[in-house]
Amino acid sequence: MIKGKSTLKLCSIVMSTVLASSVLLSTQAHPAYADRGVVDLWKSIKPLTTIANAMNTGAHPDDEHSATLAYLSLGRGVNTSSVIAVRGEGGQNEIGSELGQALGIIRTHELQEASKITNVTLGMLGEQLDDPIFDFGFSKSVEETLEKWGESVAYERLIRKIRELRPDVIIPSFLNENSTHGHHRTINVLTVRAFKDAANPDIFPEHLQKGLQPWQIKKLYLPASSKDYTVKAPVGEYNETYGASYLQLGEESRFMHKSQGMGRVYDEGPVQGDNYYKLDLSTVKSKEKENDFFDGIAFTFEDLAKEIDAKGKDNKVVKDLRTLQKDANEVVAAYPSFSKVLKEVHEMKADVQMALADVKASGLEAATKEDLLHRLHVKEEQLNKASMESASVVAKVKPEASELVAGQTTKVVVSAFNGGSTKLGKINLSLNVPAGWTAKPVGVTSFDELSYNETLSATFEVTIPADAPLFKPYDPSVFNAKVEYQAFNTATTLNVTPQNAVAVLPPYSMSLSPSATILNTLKPGEPIPVKVTVRNYTPGASKASVSLNVPEGWTAEPAVEEVSFAAKGETKSVAFTVKAASNVVPGKFAVTAVAKNGNVQSTQGAQIIEYPHIGKTYMVQPAELKIQAFDLKVPDKLKVGYVSSGFDNIDQYLSQVGIDVVKLEAKEIQSGDLSQYDTIVLGIRAYAFRPELIPSNQRLLNYVKNGGNLVVQYHKPEDKWSPDLAPYPIKIGSPLIQWRVTDENSKVTMLVPDHPMFNAPNKITDQDWNNWIQDRSAYNPSEWGKEYTALISNGDPGEKEFTGTFLTAHYGKGIYTYSSLVWYREIPALVPGSIRMFVNMISQHQ
Repeated sequence: MIKGKSTLKLCSIVMSTVLASSVLLSTQAHPAYADRGVVDLWKSIKPLTTIANAMNTGAHPDDEHSATLAYLSLGRGVNTSSVIAVRGEGGQNEIGSELGQALGIIRTHELQEASKITNVTLGMLGEQLDDPIFDFGFSKSVEETLEKWGESVAYERLIRKIRELRPDVIIPSFLNENSTHGHHRTINVLTVRAFKDAANPDIFPEHLQKGLQPWQIKKLYLPASSKDYTVKAPVGEYNETYGASYLQLGEESRFMHKSQGMGRVYDEGPVQGDNYYKLDLSTVKSKEKENDFFDGIAFTFEDLAKEIDAKGKDNKVVKDLRTLQKDANEVVAAYPSFSKVLKEVHEMKADVQMALADVKASGLEAATKEDLLHRLHVKEEQLNKASMESASVVAKVKPEASELVAGQTTKVVVSAFNGGSTKLGKINLSLNVPAGWTAKPVGVTSFDELSYNETLSATFEVTIPADAPLFKPYDPSVFNAKVEYQAFNTATTLNVTPQNAVAVLPPYSMSLSPSATILNTLKPGEPIPVKVTVRNYTPGASKASVSLNVPEGWTAEPAVEEVSFAAKGETKSVAFTVKAASNVVPGKFAVTAVAKNGNVQSTQGAQIIEYPHIGKTYMVQPAELKIQAFDLKVPDKLKVGYVSSGFDNIDQYLSQVGIDVVKLEAKEIQSGDLSQYDTIVLGIRAYAFRPELIPSNQRLLNYVKNGGNLVVQYHKPEDKWSPDLAPYPIKIGSPLIQWRVTDENSKVTMLVPDHPMFNAPNKITDQDWNNWIQDRSAYNPSEWGKEYTALISNGDPGEKEFTGTFLTAHYGKGIYTYSSLVWYREIPALVPGSIRMFVNMISQHQ
């Protein structure tokens, strides 16, 4: 949806106050409030003053140089893009328990919202779920990253984005330094290489067959310091129109990265400083110190006119460009009068059309012609947006339902509201749908005029085909409307999408609880209770037969359950009992749910992902229970208190294997009887996110001293960790990037193989270190007290091995263990060795 605009001519100072408040007073992510009235009008017309393009490249969501992007886009009006490689699916989650692809969906939406705030065009190299370009976790090298991504795939997509967006200036977010994340280094390497290759028609020539042309970037800048730089971005400058500095505006966007805990509050003033960049590659004459990223590069229409005039080429095009320069100046001069801006915008639109025709008919050389046409088409889109803002048009697409099923018919309303004083004419409302769908108008779709405070709408009856593919979170919206109108005898076209995701979902969406579990081969006869929750997405009342597909020799009771729904959206649950074959052997198994209603069958579920700052979306996935069978010894009557940070669900898996697990709340930690627990486990980074822990730390140490078993999982120094939180000091290594093991297949040596940790109740062997995922450990200790026993040594190939990854010590009558192994990834992935070892860790006693 194109956001609604205030019909009031709000004064700049009012909007400045709103934005300043939103930036400075809140530490929570929230939608930007600088998108109403005159401020949004300014955001739409400022880009008309320049023909320059800039691009920032990064690896992950939050890698963007947000303050510099705000300066270029919001401050200078530069057509600015941000190209990011992966979607963050290998990271951690500070707002929920989603990991993997679900986390990637969250981070993608956060990045989209952040890009809206800085008015930046977003491009992604990773295109779909299960994409070859994915966040496989921390990497220490370019070589590993390119091997996993596929060098040619990643490079082709980056070159394609450069040829599509045609930046004059490009800035990779990071340097290619050994101390930097391998993904960051890789994007640097590819960006630097692309500086020349994007202009070479022999590199990915298939692009030319699809209409793209080679493009020569003019300057490449690298991040630098105040001691050695070519140009600086004055991000500390205060912009009166926005009521904030560019650093503050950049942080406004960074607050959207809530799953990564991003965003800081800065005060106003020059103390905020500048961002510095060093010119690394250039095709134009440059100086040791530059005043601007675009020194030596055409920045305005007048600059373009001078370049063409100097070549003695096509006076008609030169005249057109100078007319457009005059137009842009007049648009800005008309601000903040909406009606005057609208008139000037539409005069400029007519002149852009004239310029396009003249460039096409000109005798300019092909590369120059292509360049001018691209920049003029960019202006067309910018002028459409400026027309919408200055006319105070609110365009919307409103589906009758946002959750659809194949074969369904629904209604969609496209509307246009005129909040401005200028009467609009020749309004046409249309709806585009995917191939195979039909959108039949119900009534009139074209109107002669649209007056102040009036809304026009058109209704479409949409039929979804029976074979319509299910929702994919990274695909464009299935509904895309066009709102067309005329003002001052020139036309504007607005492309509009629904405000919320519209999804084709399984007719019966199913989720299994648990979704992953352990089958103890020492107790193969133990039944596995499985609850299937079914949500009805078919319109109206419905019935379905639900059953489970189980491995050969296994059984599920009952064989089938009938469920009835009175309405769409209703949810029912059915219970099954699954038993493994008597001769089951260690391995991986799957149980799949099936719902049938006549010819309609569903074997999938739609996970709803919803947070206030990103809205609602879905991840469609198989409705299955993953089972890992292996032998596991668990002590009887083991009682564990689990202090969750909210970032893992290890406690659920401990419960599945018969351990009595209690989630400890603040009151229990502060004043409860901790002695009732055989073991207390602190989740990853718990000291940062459980504020009661540090004041209660001495209670935890007394619990150990009196005979308890305390297990602490990894922390970062910024998690309020200090060495004296442990009974004997533990210092976490710095810089953090150098104190982790990223190779999940790296050799692990058990330094004390006869230690109880490796022998009771489960015998740990080298096999238990096999089949780990993503990495081994993070944020390993660099120093620790002599009282600790270092249990393992482990490191990435070719690097010094760490011995502080797994530390344990007697303290009083109890045991204290600190481990930076990534249990939170391995246990939900049902890695047998990690589960056997974790059970040993929580079973220790003196």
